Amino acid sequence: MNDMKEQIKIALLAVIAGALIIQVMSSDGGDEVTDDYDATTPGLEAIGTPNNNVAAQTVTPLSDNPLASQLTSVDKPKGPLTSIKFNKDAFDFGSIKQNSTDNKHTFTFTNTGDKPLIIANAKGSCGCTVPVWPKEPIPPGETGEIDVDYKPGKQKGTQRKTVTITANTDPADTRITISADVEEIPE
Repeated sequence: MNDMKEQIKIALLAVIAGALIIQVMSSDGGDEVTDDYDATTPGLEAIGTPNNNVAAQTVTPLSDNPLASQLTSVDKPKGPLTSIKFNKDAFDFGSIKQNSTDNKHTFTFTNTGDKPLIIANAKGSCGCTVPVWPKEPIPPGETGEIDVDYKPGKQKGTQRKTVTITANTDPADTRITISADVEEIPE
């Protein structure tokens, strides 16, 4: 019985360590509050503040870990930089129901630079937000579209999710946002 408790403790510690590593790897180094963080949530006040986050003080810096860059790197496009501008960088679905699957929005953007725009990746802030982006280069002055599909599952209340687009732009990452008020469906 004690052996099983030890194994559970070790598994929980591994999950916590993994979550911390993912959080540190996905942060861009700023003190920006991410979309899924709620500063009013009890017990989360210290996250992101190095002086209060004991785990962050005892973890080996990721820059010292040769495997870290291999695990988290997104291939950034090579070549000359350009710029991207979205017609609108946020969309609110309004009130939707839990488990709904027909929440789709198309974001339109323009390559405002003078070189072809190459989108290497687009990633939602959680698995419920799935983007589809053009794989071919977008010529200067031309437009393109990123389709975002939001499936809230059991989420409820006010939701805000981001899609991070990595391209040959400066900065390399551009964020667009979706939001919704998800109504709980009684079971």
